[in-house]
Amino acid sequence: MSRQVFLYDPPERFVAGTVGLPGRRSFYLQATAGRRTTSVALEKAQVEALAQRIDELLDEVVRRSGGSTSVPAVAPAELADTGPLLMPVEEEFRVGTMALAWDGESERMIVEAQALVELDADSEEEFAEAEERLLRDDENGPPMLRVRLSGTMARAFAKRALEVVGAGRPPCPLCSLPLDPEGHVCPRQNGYRRSQA
Repeated sequence: MSRQVFLYDPPERFVAGTVGLPGRRSFYLQATAGRRTTSVALEKAQVEALAQRIDELLDEVVRRSGGSTSVPAVAPAELADTGPLLMPVEEEFRVGTMALAWDGESERMIVEAQALVELDADSEEEFAEAEERLLRDDENGPPMLRVRLSGTMARAFAKRALEVVGAGRPPCPLCSLPLDPEGHVCPRQNGYRRSQA
């Protein structure tokens, strides 16, 4: 079966978003161009890591260019996208592996999200070989979302993604675990609930 690549070069919109209430949210990356929309599911930690790595990579591009690049140091306010995901959200696949690259010639960020795949291996060597085969961009690999973004659009994506991640349940001031609306048993208080006195 040949690999299905959802290519957006460039997208009109590329955002991270959620469906559901805090504590029970599902996270998605969504790319849109024309009447075509692709949504892929991933974990909250993956969204946060992707956004942080994008910012780090763009910071390095700015540093190495001595400021002569078109990449902004911060996300431009006029590109802030606070809109919800386009509905209906139809998951193409669940993300397993992500990759980032910077194309210096065209000054574009390349974001790749590859479908989660179960690897069948009996030893660590077999697992490493299977993983290497999987990561090669061959015709028989798992589905992939590939998005090429300008530096400006990548900054705006990272800013929104970090805001989406931070919009969940607030952390407990003692243990940093998320506080549920119905209460929180804090391990730092030996299982006792904090009184609201």
